[in-house]
Amino acid sequence: MRKPALRPAGLAPETTAVLTGVNEDPAFGAVAPPLHLSTTYAFEAIEREGPYAYSRAGNPSRDLLGRTLAELEGGAGAVVTSSGMAAIDLVLSLLGPEDLVVAPHDAYWGTLRLLGARAERRQFRLALVDQGDEAAVARALQDRPRLVLIETPSNPLMRVVDIAGIAARAKAVGAQVAVDNTFLSPALQQPLALGADFVVHSTTKFINGHSDVVGGAVIAAEPGDLETLTNWAGTVGSVGSPFDAYMTLRGVRTLFARVERQQESAATIAEFLDAHPMVTAVHYPGLPSHPNYPLAVRQQRGFGAMLSFELSGGLEAVRAFAAALGVFTLAESLGGVESLVAHPQTMTHAGMSRPAQEAAGITDGLLRLSVGLERVDDLLADLDAALGAARPLKAARAS
Repeated sequence: MRKPALRPAGLAPETTAVLTGVNEDPAFGAVAPPLHLSTTYAFEAIEREGPYAYSRAGNPSRDLLGRTLAELEGGAGAVVTSSGMAAIDLVLSLLGPEDLVVAPHDAYWGTLRLLGARAERRQFRLALVDQGDEAAVARALQDRPRLVLIETPSNPLMRVVDIAGIAARAKAVGAQVAVDNTFLSPALQQPLALGADFVVHSTTKFINGHSDVVGGAVIAAEPGDLETLTNWAGTVGSVGSPFDAYMTLRGVRTLFARVERQQESAATIAEFLDAHPMVTAVHYPGLPSHPNYPLAVRQQRGFGAMLSFELSGGLEAVRAFAAALGVFTLAESLGGVESLVAHPQTMTHAGMSRPAQEAAGITDGLLRLSVGLERVDDLLADLDAALGAARPLKAARAS
């Protein structure tokens, strides 16, 4: 049997993303790791189980993706799940009826919906808090929560909260901390190094990066937590499929290169929008005018490829803007190689009540951009033309 390649210690994360699993095939020396679709694996003999028995409990392709993500995030290991929501739900499985979860009031609507549904079934208690308000966080921690869930940058307002500060205060009252790192990925942020116990990803987004696989992952800092999560995921069957894991690992290979190019374009677009007369506000932590810019500089290795902005003229102008786009695609999701625009009020966050939308800062003029890999000049021209199409509506209403 052929020996797999040995890697030197201390490789850069960019190299780890490319090489994990490469030239490790002991059977045939395949450079690209093989895809293992088998649902079941042969025992060596009675009472002699091999490394794998049944694919729900363990699969080589899924485990390789988990190992790669754990190395990139600096964790003890990872559980690869069928979706990002399944990943969040897996962390919530650690809680009991008397446990309190402290979560952001402006989190992704899918997360808020899941938290609310689980809390209504009395599987835990829930407190939604503005985590940018230190006094509000302090009051919530007085109730000694079991889990603090953080989403930074937030979806869709791109608010940044202090992971290290919240984690330190949470640990002081015995709480664990989970951070949704979907918007930045391990290419730009490592929450475990800042004190988090868990990192959650919708791998559908930047990690896969091609809008063709739905998946998720939880990376745990401690082996004991990893074992608990792994056992429960296998028990309820929330694990990802081998083929999806294989495709996601293929996306990981280009993660750092994609994000570097995407965030460079996003910064250019943010500056363009910030200077445009039809735009009343731009939410991008890379702009020095953003209220969380100093924290983002300290906490992140970059500002990412997600931004949102307020379009003057309300819903009527939004409709004209979206209809005039030719390069950006009007669609939900994010993090792919193609640029997308979403209207949170009627799309990603449509399930929120209007008062909840207002409390979270989601207005009828808010648009969210996921910047892809197209040439930035084409993206700027597309936005400029769409803003031009919306401008006459504003002028007509003013007259």
